[in-house]
Formats: sequence, structure tokens, C-alpha cells
Amino acid sequence: MNPPTFPSPHRRRNPLTGSWVLVSAHRTDRPWLGKTERVDVPVVPRHDPACHLCPGARRASGERNPDYSGTFTFTNDFPAMLPDALPERAACGDLFQAEAVAGTCRVVCFSPRHDLALSQMDDASIEAVVATWMEEAAALGAVYPSVQVFENRGATMGASNPHPHGQIWAGSSIPSSTEAEDHHQLVYWRKKGRPLLTDYVEAETGDGTRVVVADEEWVAVVPYWAVWPFETLLVPRRPVRRLPELDPAARRSLARILHRLLVRYDNLFCHPFPYSMGWHGAPFGTDEAEHWVLHAHFYPPLLRSATIRKFMVGYELTAEAQRDLTPEEAARRLRDVPERHYLAITDER
Repeated sequence: MNPPTFPSPHRRRNPLTGSWVLVSAHRTDRPWLGKTERVDVPVVPRHDPACHLCPGARRASGERNPDYSGTFTFTNDFPAMLPDALPERAACGDLFQAEAVAGTCRVVCFSPRHDLALSQMDDASIEAVVATWMEEAAALGAVYPSVQVFENRGATMGASNPHPHGQIWAGSSIPSSTEAEDHHQLVYWRKKGRPLLTDYVEAETGDGTRVVVADEEWVAVVPYWAVWPFETLLVPRRPVRRLPELDPAARRSLARILHRLLVRYDNLFCHPFPYSMGWHGAPFGTDEAEHWVLHAHFYPPLLRSATIRKFMVGYELTAEAQRDLTPEEAARRLRDVPERHYLAITDER
């Protein structure tokens, strides 16, 4: 299978959501007056006593963190959802509808060290993070149908604290993006009798032009329908519906592939690469999920350098998403950078 590509402007469809993106590859030839310099990053200490997430620190709520030595989780001191909300729905005709949402929001500290990102952690430490995601998702999924594991890295993506951490929001309602993916995967399953993402992974590994990193268990690609310049999609080769269902081999492999992918992000511009990452899996509490395949989306905003980012404005806000850099070229650039972190190479010089 050779996916269609064109040198002239064209649209590509996202089969997971049904949305489209306008690809305008010819625009990369236009003059660019923006700066592309490397940005010096301030030195971050191993431990910051003023950081609310460091071991032994006191959080804004007054609670004191334990002197943890691995991962550490706690309920967000300022959660977006509350567990005691009533499961109510209300409507005033077709135009005004609302429903109450019950839920909880958990914070996951990836490491006791204040100065490390996932890209700088070793495989064993990343595997511990994966195990924590799995444990938290299983516990929350026993109560709520929706469990959203995500990470915002960097101030550019709204992370208010540089300490390596992510969040898990669990709620009584299925979010819109999960609902859209559920619908389109189900439609594909009923038509083909196979999971959409299983077929997609096979097609991408056969083509290879958008694959960034891959091993025997996982494949990371710049998806054919990518919106963000260096967006990636991480999918298992063997169908898995939810994070808690990963077996030990898939968990170990996931830690390795995350490290390889995230090092490439940082090495692209020799800068801590900002992104929002989120896992999508089948809703909990149902066995009717054969059409689902677990996957992670990475949405980084950087475009040309550590200081030049993609903005969703104008046409993107009022019409549909648009990109200049093709997914194929983005994948090639990510493949071409070293797998050793640039800071490790610099330290040896």
C-alpha cells in the first residue's frame, strides 16, 4: 500500500476522528525571517526545596510530600473534577444541554530528581513510570469509565512546574476526543473485522517513510494526517485495549521506545522539547472494545527551532488544520538525529 502524497496542496483525512488537514508542502520554500538560534537553558538543581513536587517539600495545600525515591502520586490539590458531583443531566430544548461530571485528578511525579525529564531517565526508571500509569489506570478504571493519562512538558505547553510529572484525570463522562475515536474505530471494525490501528501500523511499517522509531513491540510514526509539525503516534504492534493490559514484555519495550523517541525530540533542536502527550484507550467498564487499540499522541508545538513554534490561528481556527512541513519530512528529520541525548554528548566533551 502506497499512501497518496502530492507535491501540490492537498488534504489528508484522520481515520481516527474523521477530521482533515490541509498540507501545503510548497510553502517551505518561502523566505523565512524568523530566528533559529539555539536557546541556553538555565541549570536546574537536582532538588529544589521551593518546588511543591520535590521529596519532602510542602505543597500549596499544606500537605508535605514523603521522601520518595521512585515515582510518587497524589490527588491534585486543585482538581478539575470532584468525586462527589451528582450524576445529573439537564436540557432546555436542543440548544442548552449540560451534565454533571464526577471525577478525580491525580498527579504523577516521575522521579524524585527535579532536573530530569523522561528523555533523560534510564529505561528502568521510565518502566517504573509506565508501571505507575498502569496501576493508577487500573484503580481509577474500577470507578470511572474515562481515565486520561497525560503529560504537559515545558512552560510552552502550560506546565507550571519544571519537576518531571504528568497527570491522570478520571471522570464519569467519556471526553469528546475519546468518543470520536471510539466511533471511527468501531465503524472500521464493523467494516473490516480488524482494528483500525492494527491495519494502520502494518501499513506504516511496510511503507516506512513516516516511521521514527520501532522495535518488536511498538511503532512510533509521524501520522499521515499529523497536524502539528513533529506530532507522533505511538502504537503497539500487538493489539492492547488499555494501559493496565500491557504484559511485561510490552511494558519493558514501551520504556525503551519512549526513551528513544523523546531523546530524538530533544536532539532535534538541542533543546528540552515541549509537548503534550496523552494515552487513548478503550473506556473502562465494558467488554465491547474489540475495535480499540491503545495508543499515545505526542503534540509538540515547535516548528523551525527552539524559539519558532507553530500557532493554530487564522485558517486553522476558522476552517481546518493546515501544515507546511510534510509528515514524511518531519519523520526523516527525527530519524536523522542521534539517539544519545545531546546533554550526555556535551558532558563528554
